[in-house]
Amino acid sequence: MMILLRSLAFNIVMFAAGAGLSLLARLTMRLRPHAPIVLGTLWARISLAALRRLCGIEIEVTGAEFLPATGPAVIAAQHQSAFDTLVWLTLIHHPAYVLKQELTRLPLMGKLLVPSGFIAVDRAGGAPALRKMLTDCRAAAAAGRQIVIFPEGTRVPPGARGVMQPGIVALSKSLDLPIIPAATNSGLYWGKTAFRKYPGRIRIKIYPPLPGHQPRGEILAQLMHCFYESGVDNSVDQPATDFAPSLNYTP
Repeated sequence: MMILLRSLAFNIVMFAAGAGLSLLARLTMRLRPHAPIVLGTLWARISLAALRRLCGIEIEVTGAEFLPATGPAVIAAQHQSAFDTLVWLTLIHHPAYVLKQELTRLPLMGKLLVPSGFIAVDRAGGAPALRKMLTDCRAAAAAGRQIVIFPEGTRVPPGARGVMQPGIVALSKSLDLPIIPAATNSGLYWGKTAFRKYPGRIRIKIYPPLPGHQPRGEILAQLMHCFYESGVDNSVDQPATDFAPSLNYTP
C-alpha cells in the first residue's frame, strides 16, 4: 500500500509539473525560442528529484567521463522505461532525442517536442523517413547538440533482448561521429507500463565510444554486448565487474 501511495504522489508531481511547464513553454516560446528545452529540462529535474524522495529510487551513473562536455555526439541508450526519456535531459548539455512521430500528438507536451529540437521519425515511412532523420540529425549535430537515440526502437523489459535497429549505424556514419553506448536497469524499478515505482538503485553504465567506421554487423553486435552481456540489468546476465568508481547522481 505504501508503494502505491508513494507512486501516486510521484505521478501527481510529475504530471502536474509537466502540464504547468508545458503551458508556460507554449506561452513564451515565441519570445524565447529556447523555452521548450529549458523548461523541459527543469521538468525532468523536478520529476527525478520526486522519484528519489517519494519513491526511494536512487540513480547511479558510471562512465560519465565518456560523455562530451559540449559539442555533438551520438548516444545509443538502452530503453526499458519512461525514466530513460527523462534522465538524458539532465545528463548532457544540449540533447536532441530521436523519437517516434506519434509522441508529437500527445496533449500539451507533444507540441513542444519539435520546437525543443527533438527529431520525430515516421517509423512506417521507410527510406524517405530515414533520409529525413539523417538530415535533421546533421542539423542538430551542426548546432553542437548531443543526439540521443534508442536503437532498440521501443522499451524492452528487463530480462528480454531487443532487436538493434540498423539506423543507428547509418546515423553514426552520416555524422562521422562515434557511438557512445549506455546501458541501464531502469525497468526493474519503473516498469514499461507500470503505475508502481519500486525503491532501489537505477544504474546507468556509459561505455567508451564505438568507432562508426566499423562494419554494421560488428557495431550492432557490440551494442548488444553492452546492453545485454556487460550491462547492468542483472536479470539478463551477471553484473559487470569493470565498473569505475560510481557517481551517486542527483538531478
